[in-house]
Amino acid sequence: MLLHEDIFELICYRTPSAKILAETLPFMAEVANYTTPNGTTIDRSPLVRDLGVNMSEDLSWTPHINIMVDKARQISSWVLGVFRDRSKPVMLQLYKSLIRSRVEYCCPLWNPTKTADIQLIESIQRQFSRHIRGFKDTNYWDRLKELNLCSLQRRRERYMIIHVWKILQGICPNDIGMVFRNNPRLGIKIVLPSLSKKASVLAMSCYDNSFSVRAGMLWNLLPREVNTLKDLNTFKISLGTFMDNIPDTPPTPGYTAKNSNSMIDWCSQKGGPQMV
Repeated sequence: MLLHEDIFELICYRTPSAKILAETLPFMAEVANYTTPNGTTIDRSPLVRDLGVNMSEDLSWTPHINIMVDKARQISSWVLGVFRDRSKPVMLQLYKSLIRSRVEYCCPLWNPTKTADIQLIESIQRQFSRHIRGFKDTNYWDRLKELNLCSLQRRRERYMIIHVWKILQGICPNDIGMVFRNNPRLGIKIVLPSLSKKASVLAMSCYDNSFSVRAGMLWNLLPREVNTLKDLNTFKISLGTFMDNIPDTPPTPGYTAKNSNSMIDWCSQKGGPQMV
């Protein structure tokens, strides 16, 4: 196997630990570029693409989201320009097949918590669904119900929960070290990783938005009759039943929402959803 060093890029994350890294790694002292032992210079890049995901030096997923949304809009415009049929079955099939998949690729990794990012992604589904015959003037939240669609935000949380189930069942590697505990009354729960009280604001933000914490909190919402299931199809059906009891009102410009629409927020309210 040959290593093509000329196509590699160097990304330097701007974190409080940069000083420690500079003392530990010899090439961190010169963040502008890195020269390999073979003499190839790898220039620093503020944005690096790896397996279809764009990682930025400020630990933000906003650049990736902007790029992803722009591509989804291009496909959406192409679909609306090529296909003239605006009937519900045709439009939904086109949307699910060609557009929605582009804004959900690897979403458990980059799932945003910023309202602006959530609204930007949601605008893809909101704008496309307006072109379905008979839904142009329908309220977006009502449109989701009538079209039997979940918000993209809710679907991302569903994917995160399913991925945790796969980790629990050994289908996916537990490379982030999730710790599961079996509670006789509550079923299988996740022990959330700890964080020092002296951690910086940036570290706290990264902690709160990390998959380990976010997915763990979502998983811990599930009742015992759901989190103990071992068959994937049965688990998805039960998960869907649980989610159907939770309102889905994604952040939308011009709409007044009760909360961020995350299932974590809805279930934290008094009298949260229950399985029926």
